Amino acid sequence: MRKKLLLITGLMLVAALISAFSSAADAQAVSQPGQGTETPPRQLNVTGTGKAFVTPDVAYINIGVHTENDDAAEAVASNNTRSQKVAEALKKFKVDPKDIQTTNFSIFPQQQYDQNGKMTGIIYFVDNTVFVTLRDISQVGEVIGAAVGAGANSINSIQFDAADRSKALSEARKSAVADALATAKELAAAAGVTLGEIQMINSYGGGVPVPIYDAKGYGYGGGAGAPVPVSPGQLVLTVDVNIVFLIK
Repeated sequence: MRKKLLLITGLMLVAALISAFSSAADAQAVSQPGQGTETPPRQLNVTGTGKAFVTPDVAYINIGVHTENDDAAEAVASNNTRSQKVAEALKKFKVDPKDIQTTNFSIFPQQQYDQNGKMTGIIYFVDNTVFVTLRDISQVGEVIGAAVGAGANSINSIQFDAADRSKALSEARKSAVADALATAKELAAAAGVTLGEIQMINSYGGGVPVPIYDAKGYGYGGGAGAPVPVSPGQLVLTVDVNIVFLIK
């Protein structure tokens, strides 16, 4: 009898604990109404674009010397002689040595064949290319002409840049934000809603300026030693921003 009484008492205690936990859970659910069923905030997501123009004041040029010979040593010797003359020509324009960087030196053997497919020998191609930074872009045409006159026969590219783009980049960002705000106001008015606080702003682009090409293009012609007509034109920086607004 005593054992049955103890068993009944234990079961009653367990039931009481279960009831207490259930009541506490119900009370917590009542204190946090709508949990898990909240309506997500209404938002308006817009993108704006801003541009700013800069005048280039730095030029980058790849200047190379290419030689060929059926003797590797002769091909290298000839290339060295001409490359040295090109280096001397650059010094006349007071180009800082730190602004002249060798980016490629290669010796490439190429087998030669006759019309019957029989190998007739090997020609060695030697290339020596330097990357030159010119901080006086008014000299670009003269430098190219002088380099060609000294023996350079490979001008791979000319790129213009602006040493300080911070002001132009700031203008592009402000223009992008203004563009996004104008779009947001127009969309809100058309939809009959009111703009709330800004929730997020992301900015993209503006790293590398892009040249603006006109119909004339750039001239790289001219005889050996003659100044080459080059037009630096203008550069454009483009920035995109994405803005998320709350709407009411």
